[in-house]
Amino acid sequence: MDRIGVLDFGGQYSHLIGRRIRDLGVFARVFPAEVSAEELAGTDGIKGLVFSGGAASVHGESSPKPDPKILDLDLPVLGICYGHQLLAHLLGGKVVSGATGEYGTTVLEIAGGGSRLLNRVNEETEVWMNHKDAVTGPPPGARITGRTEESPVAVFEDDGRNLYGVQFHPEVTHTEEGDRILENYAVEICGAERSWDPVNLVPQMIEDVKREIGDKRAIIGLSGGVDSSTAAKIVGEAIGENLTAVYVDTGLMREGETDSIRDGFKEEDLQLKVIDASDRFLDGLAGVTDPERKRKIIGKTFIDSFTDVAEDLGAEVLVQGTIYSDRIESGSTTHSDTIKSHHNVGGIPEEMDLEIYEPLKELYKDEVRRIATEVGVPDEIVHRHVFPGPGLAIRVIGEVTPKRVEIVRRASRIIEEGLREAGLYEKVWMGFAVLLPIKSVGVQGDLRSYKYPVAIRIVESEDAMTANFSRIPYDVLEDISTSITNEIGEVNRVVYDISNKPPATMEWE
Repeated sequence: MDRIGVLDFGGQYSHLIGRRIRDLGVFARVFPAEVSAEELAGTDGIKGLVFSGGAASVHGESSPKPDPKILDLDLPVLGICYGHQLLAHLLGGKVVSGATGEYGTTVLEIAGGGSRLLNRVNEETEVWMNHKDAVTGPPPGARITGRTEESPVAVFEDDGRNLYGVQFHPEVTHTEEGDRILENYAVEICGAERSWDPVNLVPQMIEDVKREIGDKRAIIGLSGGVDSSTAAKIVGEAIGENLTAVYVDTGLMREGETDSIRDGFKEEDLQLKVIDASDRFLDGLAGVTDPERKRKIIGKTFIDSFTDVAEDLGAEVLVQGTIYSDRIESGSTTHSDTIKSHHNVGGIPEEMDLEIYEPLKELYKDEVRRIATEVGVPDEIVHRHVFPGPGLAIRVIGEVTPKRVEIVRRASRIIEEGLREAGLYEKVWMGFAVLLPIKSVGVQGDLRSYKYPVAIRIVESEDAMTANFSRIPYDVLEDISTSITNEIGEVNRVVYDISNKPPATMEWE
């Protein structure tokens, strides 16, 4: 199978590049920046390389740089943002530190004709920038094919050596014709065949489980979401009764979640064990306000709970529904920053008795959903809104208490009901409430009130790596707001979050 390699230089969008290329039907794999030319040359079906973005400056002593022999592999190379600057720098172009940088959307003007990379792209098109350094002179032999107001060399191309650079991010949805540019690179320039389909992985995944886990007993943390449900289906198909699904009621779950789990999986050929550990989790979070500490505590408490069950069952393996985006945001690569620790990534102790097995760790959310449908996961789970591993603890800003958890739980249920009634639930990525750690003055029943405000967060996304706030009709938002303030006595104000990702994240913590 043909594939494109993406070298990760620490950009939060490194894996999004791979995700977009996979959307084109071409398999993409992300490699660390330090990967050797020898390893890349020995990668089956490799057709091209992408140098990702990153936070470093090419002028920094410790900035990540590739094995210099990589440029001798005779593979088409596309540099994006930092990768664009790095490619220019390594090839003798000029890169300078800008006074202000260029952030957000801007207009790219195509310069000159006959561009292979910008073929079929409009002469003026909107692109998304996120950089301070800029290329002001292309490498010798390369020509400028695109510029913006702040970037005189926004795109350069060297067709003779198959080297290309773009200062903007074609992988984010804010770049209007980003998919076309990536298609021009992967399919037209690299000549990669469109043979990637995640559904075809299922038989191999089952065989991998049989080989890796074999006759060992395993447990899996079941949350009711699509990731853990899909992992449970695949592993259960491979090892049968040797898998026990464990649902831990943390006291931080959605309203009615425990009963939903029991009902949803009672007809499945899956051993299910339900544990009420709510006191254990809430006691551990008492007095904690730092969001990273919350996530770490929840992660460790999950592992402790699973370890207890594993000892009772004699299990040796802990199966997790970790997907690519979990690992990305948890800073899983050498040069990437930790945005937030995920409980199934950041909370795992360095030493533990259980082996970790993650059958979905190389897949993106939409790919998991396609596989979920293939293996028979119910539609209501496949299309269910994403719910964070740490649960409502990170939707209660500040200290987590049973009372505050109950407020955000009820408010989130009202939001989901409102979206369903308006026919919008399956049109958005997720919708939920955030409880703020302040109080505001209001008037209720002709009396002064001093109560909590709740923020509504509703976003649209394809992969959770970028997102836009959803432009929900005002009358729908008003109905939701009215229901929250009428039904939840501790709340007197509702606000709507209109932040995109970036610069914000999906969750507030």
